[in-house]
Amino acid sequence: MPTPRILIIEDERGLVQTLSWYFNREGYETLVAHDGVDGLRKAQMHLPDCVLLDVMLPGADGLTVCRELRAGERTRDIPIIMITAKSEEADQIEGFAKGADDYVTKPFNNKILLQRVKALLRRVEGQGDPHDVVEYLGVKIDRVRHRVTLADRKLELTPTEFRLLECLVRQPGRAFTRHQLMDAAIGEGQIVLERTIDVHIKTLRKKMEAAAGNTDELIETVRGVGYRFREGKGEV
Repeated sequence: MPTPRILIIEDERGLVQTLSWYFNREGYETLVAHDGVDGLRKAQMHLPDCVLLDVMLPGADGLTVCRELRAGERTRDIPIIMITAKSEEADQIEGFAKGADDYVTKPFNNKILLQRVKALLRRVEGQGDPHDVVEYLGVKIDRVRHRVTLADRKLELTPTEFRLLECLVRQPGRAFTRHQLMDAAIGEGQIVLERTIDVHIKTLRKKMEAAAGNTDELIETVRGVGYRFREGKGEV
């Protein structure tokens, strides 16, 4: 199995040295960048297995870098963990809206950060089930190719959006709470905001509508509970 490669995009050089040393000790290869422009270039060139991305960066801020990575054909599926001193709810929601898979605030425990990286990499590796294709009401999810289509039109989804939609489509009609959906999409035990799921659902609905017209009703809001995928004729 190849050595996992982590790209650290952070302008605090002391923190970069600490993280590089720690991840190297744990068996990871690390690449570093101290500004957003260089970080984006290295991500596009080296295609790391995971990106640790600071929000406040010179050159281009982390939210811009995150958006550019998600827009790139070769980089859109790379797991991204935002690292920042900002802890306000609005900042975290904005990070998830731009496509981040996880969000940690400074100061943080290196062991916890390592476990979050491992959890993301495990979920990416787990998408290689050779028989894992699900199709329902025009939505087709192929975990082998990490590809989603709606009415035969490709949807460009982040890894978190991919897992969230898959969870809903696999059990149409079932009402999921926000916490259940976040456990499925981000991982059990992760500290996330309840409103984060609303941001992901809103983004999913917009992408589905852009691909195939008015499809908001495919993902239904269950008042006081959370969300469900609409039941109808189809096979899973």
